[in-house]
Amino acid sequence: MSTYDEEADTYPSVCKVGTGFTDESLDQFYQILSDKIIVKKDPRIESGLEADVWFEPEVVIEVVASEITLSPIHKVALDKIRKGSGLALRFPKFTGKIRFEKTPENATSVSEVIIMYNSQKKVVQDEKQF
Repeated sequence: MSTYDEEADTYPSVCKVGTGFTDESLDQFYQILSDKIIVKKDPRIESGLEADVWFEPEVVIEVVASEITLSPIHKVALDKIRKGSGLALRFPKFTGKIRFEKTPENATSVSEVIIMYNSQKKVVQDEKQF
């Protein structure tokens, strides 16, 4: 799963989502995504992962997570918080909502993820220790 980087017009990865799906939602994803399969990764997708199947960046879903952490794999905000690290959602879960009214460019942006990361209680407390 990716966010949108408005400055670079890219989709850096933020997590893999594997929970929160029902049989009905999986059927719905199959209907939506079966004609969106592409042979190789779109050049605008930035990811340290190699997927079995790539899709056109087109569907926006709602996900919740326990926190946002530094990641050596995911590319959101790469090198902006710590050199060599991006940000990732920890324990992401699909809420059941597909956001049909949003385009991928209207999804959560990299700058919004950075703001959410910096506003977490743990990050704020860690900064106060220095």
